[in-house]
Amino acid sequence: MRDDREFEDFVAVSQPALRRTAYLLCGDWQLASDYVQEGLIRVYRRWPRLERDGRLHAYAKRAVVSAALDARRRRSATELVSDTSVTGAGTVPDHAAPSSERMALLEALATLPRRQRACVVLRYYEDLPVVEVARMLGVGEGTVKSQTSRGLAALQSAYAAIRDDDLVVSVVSRRES
Repeated sequence: MRDDREFEDFVAVSQPALRRTAYLLCGDWQLASDYVQEGLIRVYRRWPRLERDGRLHAYAKRAVVSAALDARRRRSATELVSDTSVTGAGTVPDHAAPSSERMALLEALATLPRRQRACVVLRYYEDLPVVEVARMLGVGEGTVKSQTSRGLAALQSAYAAIRDDDLVVSVVSRRES
């Protein structure tokens, strides 16, 4: 009973951030919710054995990222995307400049291959170090670095094409260890 209450509290606190991360990985709020639900199911199954030392959120994030990547692999073999430009019914576009830029950036992000997108999101949105991203994705640190570099270059190119403008990408030097 106490464990269930603790889990419910954990879900209430962490679900919004997990959903934002999942959205950045897939570009669809409904799919993001599904991935979060799948990730939280994985967390719940291990809940009694998980350490509550601050690594719980990291485990949940990894479970959500894995759920998103696993689903993309499964979908690619069974479903065909017909039109990715269709938006939800009743959506009213926001014509403010910051919203327009954000939408263009999200559209450009959606053009990246799945691994590059995951690396860019985890490195720069989630601000995770290379080591942690490599661990989450189950790849080497060199792969994370190269996929992130290629992803940023592709993101810049896609954004420039969408906005008919150049995006200045500045990467703050950080310790890669």
